[in-house]
Amino acid sequence: MSFNTFGTLFRVTTFGESHGPALGCVVDGCPPKIPLEAAEIQERLDRRRPGQSRFTTQRREPDEVKILSGVFADPDTGRQVTTGTPIALLIENTDQRSKDYSAIQDTYRPGHADFTYDAKYGLRDYRGGGRSSARETAARVAAGAIARKIVPGLMVRAALVKVGRHEIDRRNWDWDEIDRNPLFCPDAEAARVFADYLDDVRKSGSSIGAIVEVVAEGVPAGLGAPVYGKLDADLASALMGINAVKGVEIGAGFASAELSGEENADEMRLGNDGAPRFLTNHAGGVLGGISTGQPLVCRFAVKPTSSILTPRATVNRWGEETEILTKGRHDPCVGIRAVPVAEAMVACVVADHYLRQRGQVGDTPAWPFVRPAAPAEEIPAAHTKARE
Repeated sequence: MSFNTFGTLFRVTTFGESHGPALGCVVDGCPPKIPLEAAEIQERLDRRRPGQSRFTTQRREPDEVKILSGVFADPDTGRQVTTGTPIALLIENTDQRSKDYSAIQDTYRPGHADFTYDAKYGLRDYRGGGRSSARETAARVAAGAIARKIVPGLMVRAALVKVGRHEIDRRNWDWDEIDRNPLFCPDAEAARVFADYLDDVRKSGSSIGAIVEVVAEGVPAGLGAPVYGKLDADLASALMGINAVKGVEIGAGFASAELSGEENADEMRLGNDGAPRFLTNHAGGVLGGISTGQPLVCRFAVKPTSSILTPRATVNRWGEETEILTKGRHDPCVGIRAVPVAEAMVACVVADHYLRQRGQVGDTPAWPFVRPAAPAEEIPAAHTKARE
């Protein structure tokens, strides 16, 4: 009952703590002969790496990944490929400052998992949160880099769409823009607003929450299973498992409560190829727990970072009332670095369901209409929320 593993066929087990010597993961179930180099994983880790801007924690970690097992040179091509055996990945910690946390080793920080870890285990690693730290998500990003290579044509992208009460203008959505600003924001003007706002939040020693949106394209129809293996249920579970996430929605999500049946139904017509085409995507690419072939659209809310400089009322493990303020290096908005983590988790879920579907029905589509989703440009406003 350790619960450090997720996935059914594509299984990921993470290990390590924030201030331990290293963290990493073991990926099991990856098919053989998939080209895989450490540089491909490193590219994804570099997007999540801390200390890259003034809007994230200034902890300086290179997050250099090492592949310890599960790859070998293909005798036919000479390229390094997966062997079908467990792939072990290691990321060393190099910039821990455990002394920053010595003052709170017996005091519970409001909003953190300090009290609950103590209540469950009778002890806790107070150095940076130990296992409950967002540092653990580096291993998930590494696993997600492998997952992306399993599903042909899969593209998973995420973006920061809201910070506090400031949100993007969806008419300005530009996927290329997320690589041009440190906030992963798809709207250049909103990125500037976010940056000015976060500067004020950071200087005041406070924090703020955010909303991240994930879109997965190239997902074939038919993934997922009723009743207890629903694709959207697993997506929600994976995203809810990211640190500080307090709410998840699929497609129109909570906005669907404001829609009529006529507005919410994703009507269909036949395309030029004779396959059905959806006119809207309020369902977020999932119906009955099974993918429709449309883009998967997920959104989640990230709470404000609990480590702030304002003194807060709390208690200690000796049952005494006290106050606490948290020093050290912290993100003023953890939603920023949650973007690459979200992409990784969605990629892992899709890869797992892809392998499960292939294991059950093989490579032949169960229905002649079933085909990969159309390119993004053929589905206008596929990720636009229903309320708009």
